[in-house]
Amino acid sequence: MKRLLLIPALLAAAPAFADGLVDNVNGVALDSRGAVVRFSAIVIDKEGKVVRLVLKGEKPPKRPDWRTDMGGRTVMPGMIDAHGHVMALGYRGLEIDLSATRSLADAQTAIRAYARANGNRPWIVGGGWNQEAWGLGRFPTAAELDAAVGDKPVLLERADGHAVWANTAAIKAAGITAQTKSPPGGRIELANGQPSGVFVDAAATLFDAAKPKPSPRERNAAFLKAQDTLLSNGITATADMGTTVDDWQVFRRMGDIGQLRVRIMSYGMGLDTALSVAGSGPTPWLYGDRLRMGGIKLYADGALGSRGAWLKAPYSDAPGQRGLSFIGDTTLLNVMSRATMDNFQLAIHAIGDQANRQVLDAIAEIASSYKDDRRWRIEHAQVIDPADLPALGRNGTIASMQPVHATGDRTMAEARLGEARLKGAYAWATVLRDGGRLAFGSDYPVEHPNPFVGWAAAFTREDANGQPPGGWRPEERVTREQAWKAFTQDAAYAGFAEQRFGSLLPGQKADFLVVDRDPVAATPAELRATKVLETWVGGYRAWPLKDKPEVAVGR
Repeated sequence: MKRLLLIPALLAAAPAFADGLVDNVNGVALDSRGAVVRFSAIVIDKEGKVVRLVLKGEKPPKRPDWRTDMGGRTVMPGMIDAHGHVMALGYRGLEIDLSATRSLADAQTAIRAYARANGNRPWIVGGGWNQEAWGLGRFPTAAELDAAVGDKPVLLERADGHAVWANTAAIKAAGITAQTKSPPGGRIELANGQPSGVFVDAAATLFDAAKPKPSPRERNAAFLKAQDTLLSNGITATADMGTTVDDWQVFRRMGDIGQLRVRIMSYGMGLDTALSVAGSGPTPWLYGDRLRMGGIKLYADGALGSRGAWLKAPYSDAPGQRGLSFIGDTTLLNVMSRATMDNFQLAIHAIGDQANRQVLDAIAEIASSYKDDRRWRIEHAQVIDPADLPALGRNGTIASMQPVHATGDRTMAEARLGEARLKGAYAWATVLRDGGRLAFGSDYPVEHPNPFVGWAAAFTREDANGQPPGGWRPEERVTREQAWKAFTQDAAYAGFAEQRFGSLLPGQKADFLVVDRDPVAATPAELRATKVLETWVGGYRAWPLKDKPEVAVGR
């Protein structure tokens, strides 16, 4: 009886004739209060929604319309990535990807090989480089990129998406010279008064007019690549942070021809994009709750790795720099107010402590005029002055954070910030203690979208090698269940989707995974190694498909 009281939201009267049954499972989920629930079957209706979970010891319906026997394998709710970039993930899978390189020489070798294999491309584009992972101690230069490819333009995005590395041919094609001024919110790195080859944040837009635009066919291919990557990693829904009009057209094309299998909570790239796509308010849910533009993405600053994050005091390893402010206080308030008047949700990128202070102040001011459920989002909330952390628990603010950033950024963050500022960095447990709400994701393709890696990082604060033992700043660990909830129910809540998906509660879409191990019983290392065997969305198997899409790429 005590067990039943813990999970009232998961119980519903069994219908006399069920529509479908996913049977013989080692099922594990969270109830509405975040407690672990075990079940042996899922009853699914004709709309692809959960009717109920059949708990251990209960009998399933006798005459379902259809039945799938899972052979005792582990079944769990689909995972949700609260912050990703769908099309960027797809392009990264089709272009040169330097994320596995561990030195500048490795990168140069990979670039040369890619250029030889793709001689028909007018530009070489891609990304994933990280001078910190290379142990370079500085940004790479145009001359070093020329040494790999000098006969055509090369433009490569940094791993965090907040800087580009260009060769001399690309710089010339863009018309950039020593006289070119850094645009607001951007920085042209210089050497002896000349552009050195790295362009930070808004300075990357100086190449926009010169570099080739992807064709509709290439955009379709990139989306399908990204979708397969997400579904194969167990992600059944994702927030797309910074959807452009072209991105939205791709999502709609895929939905129109029945090839949209993952769920996308879209946040338009700025107010103008959202108004162009959605008009005077969020779109309805489309394609069976697979697509909606409900919010707007704004940027307050850049990233820590490229020293674009806006800090209250100078960088510890660059005393003359405090990062970049992308938007003034008055402009931020005006844009937030305009968006909120039309009921768009705000998701604001803020990494440095000064940027987070700016956004928290803006939320506090505007929330006094909009007291209903707005769910203000701060994306990353990475470095916050400890004095400002309690403000994250006010006004219904959501900290949309990425556990893998803490384990991946650890040594870089120590160098950039110094010991004192680390007390407010990646402070997940403090956010929860102060009454805030977490939504977890990966920021793919900045990091790999595998949610099991992020889940393990969240409750251990250790990387894949178990470093540092006991966790980095272990006081900010969350529990295994809290982390799981942030990758499912709370990630859905952050996108106003908790009534539609995010768990296996009755009435929600039947989005679930078949995996090769029990994630609750697994050690952190075992959890990281979890393999997704099948991904189901809305009661249908979305991955792997028996028949690959044949028409989508060419449409």
